[in-house]
Amino acid sequence: MKSLKELYKIGKGPSSSHTMGPQKASSIFAKRNPHAARFEVTLYGSLAATGKGHMTDAAIVDVLQPFAPTTILWEPSVFLPFHPNGMRFVAFDKENQKTDEWVVYSVGGGALSEGEDDSKTLATPDIYDLHTLKDIMKWCYDNGCAYWEYVERCEDSDIWDYLMTVWETMKASVERGLGHEGVLPGPLHLPRKAAIYYVKAQGYKANLQSRGLVYAYALAVSEENASGGTIVTAPTCGSSGVLPAVLYHLSTAHNFSDSRILHALATAGLIGNIVKKNASIAGADVGCQGEVGVACAMASAAACQLFGGSPAQIEYAAEMGLEHHLGMTCDPVCGMVQIPCIERNAFAAARALDSNLYAAFSDGQHNVSFDRVVNVMKQTGHDLPSLYKETGEGGLAVIHH
Repeated sequence: MKSLKELYKIGKGPSSSHTMGPQKASSIFAKRNPHAARFEVTLYGSLAATGKGHMTDAAIVDVLQPFAPTTILWEPSVFLPFHPNGMRFVAFDKENQKTDEWVVYSVGGGALSEGEDDSKTLATPDIYDLHTLKDIMKWCYDNGCAYWEYVERCEDSDIWDYLMTVWETMKASVERGLGHEGVLPGPLHLPRKAAIYYVKAQGYKANLQSRGLVYAYALAVSEENASGGTIVTAPTCGSSGVLPAVLYHLSTAHNFSDSRILHALATAGLIGNIVKKNASIAGADVGCQGEVGVACAMASAAACQLFGGSPAQIEYAAEMGLEHHLGMTCDPVCGMVQIPCIERNAFAAARALDSNLYAAFSDGQHNVSFDRVVNVMKQTGHDLPSLYKETGEGGLAVIHH
């Protein structure tokens, strides 16, 4: 598995796979072809189907246009073999001769791949020697350690500085989102709700107030993402509100120190990394279960650790967070990360707190392991018809067609 720096990426929304990934690919191609006379970029499959709603074309043009005129071609019905988010970059010289061509895939969380074997150019080193939660949990019990200590063992010494930057960015996205009002960009004219939920939550008694605040925090980050604000992929842009909402709420309501929050972030990252390695975190590949479902599992594990859960209880919390999102489709209305995505972040944040509580009442023993749910999620995602995976052609997306 790769470093958590590859999972927690700081960037602008609204989509890690449809905005951040293509922008990164464009930068790589521009550096390869600084003297091109023009560029032509073809978007395939899911990237083409919902790219306009995710500002994919703007992300690409912003990078390439300063170098040379850029044309975007859309092929929503053509799926390249490796992944639904395919791109073909072509550079031409002054005589209109093709000088370079590159096929690359945006595989989720802002990551890129050249297909089955991208070890030569895009791959970063694997630094985790274990990549199932069963094996990592055994290591924890054998060594008397917590999950975050396994992260510390595998990562470079600067990982805590990086996670501190992640935490500061997450807090800032919550606070900015709570301060912003008005309508989100795009044809849905969806009003921001975070500020209203935050104010209303203050009027409730403590037990209901905490739930209302978690909703407000998740809405705040998700609305920032939808408006192109700076967020942290956790594990993606579309699910970026879940983990910050839970951590922000627990840090403010229970006065957990930054150090303990960073340890929880490390454990959450380990959970996301295992799914990224063994299944997928791309909505275009496995549906929303790979985004909001994984975010819920990450937040469930983080909360359980903060409240003193054992490695087995933490594994159980993560398992429930993912299991109860199995089969969730990715069907954004108008191809935008707004309906139903924003609301789903709020509900998943609340569900993460429930998963922690349920696991805390248990001894951590249960029948279905987290690793098994990851495998089932992958299979379920691949069994879902493509119209339920970020093509904007099925499910809830149909109501506005």
